[in-house]
Amino acid sequence: MPDNDKILKTLCKRLNHIAIAVPDVRAAAAVYKDAMGAETSEPTPVPNHGVTTVFVSMPGASIELLEPLGENSPIEKFLQKNPRGGIHHLCYEVDDIHAAREILRSKGIAPIGEISDGAHGTPVMFLHPRDFAGVLIELEQTHE
Repeated sequence: MPDNDKILKTLCKRLNHIAIAVPDVRAAAAVYKDAMGAETSEPTPVPNHGVTTVFVSMPGASIELLEPLGENSPIEKFLQKNPRGGIHHLCYEVDDIHAAREILRSKGIAPIGEISDGAHGTPVMFLHPRDFAGVLIELEQTHE
């Protein structure tokens, strides 16, 4: 069983971004840019996750806007329930995503699907909302 210091160093890093599902990333990005002066990235398709993303950068915050890409997009299903959009998930950074997965499994928490490449080309995995007070969690491996 891993000790608490190892768990904290592996899992308790900073919040990377808040992801918001939207019907149109360009329109949503324009609101953040025009109304709040935020910097926005260009829309980028991420086919393996079925989304097009735009990242919004503001001091102290990063937001990932998600638009469905294709008919099987998980964001399409989310938008059917929430047509105007809404918060989709929180993403936390981890140093070692494989170690994080094993620690979580040892605590009875299984990831949804497999580890895959995320929007930044870094390994990510998702954790079911039932295990985290109704919130979908993404873990992203980062290196500083």
